[in-house]
Amino acid sequence: MNDVKHEVRQMLAAAIAEAVPAFADTSVALERPKQAAHGDYASNVAMALAKRAQRNPRQLAEALIAALPPSPLIDRAEIAGAGFINIFLTPKARQSVVARILQEGAQYGQVATPSGKHVMVEFVSANPTGPLHVGHGRQAALGDAIASLLETQGHAVTREYY
Repeated sequence: MNDVKHEVRQMLAAAIAEAVPAFADTSVALERPKQAAHGDYASNVAMALAKRAQRNPRQLAEALIAALPPSPLIDRAEIAGAGFINIFLTPKARQSVVARILQEGAQYGQVATPSGKHVMVEFVSANPTGPLHVGHGRQAALGDAIASLLETQGHAVTREYY
């Protein structure tokens, strides 16, 4: 099951292929805007592509928005500033993440394929010769949480306690 961000990125790639076919291989960057009023996602692809395509970034953004394929995910797309494309999702698209979380359960957010990278996480454990304090427990929990997070992202993790 693809996530919404991936599908929106594919729609923008399809719009590039239609509006400026010579640059269909352009990668599409999508970011979360700092302000919710600027949409659910924002892309600077029109500004990044404008020089190569020898077009005005704002006009290129207009062409890309016009070429976006119809989708039940996108409510609207707007141009901001010099050529940013702000994308607003439909309520159904925003809520689809809940169904995905319920379906995937504890596996939600985990990478299915191993990264091939081996990582060693060293962290403090309780000192058997000295007094225990809150810092020992905190560092042990923090180190184990970091190691677990790395494992969910496909890394082979070795834990070392010191």
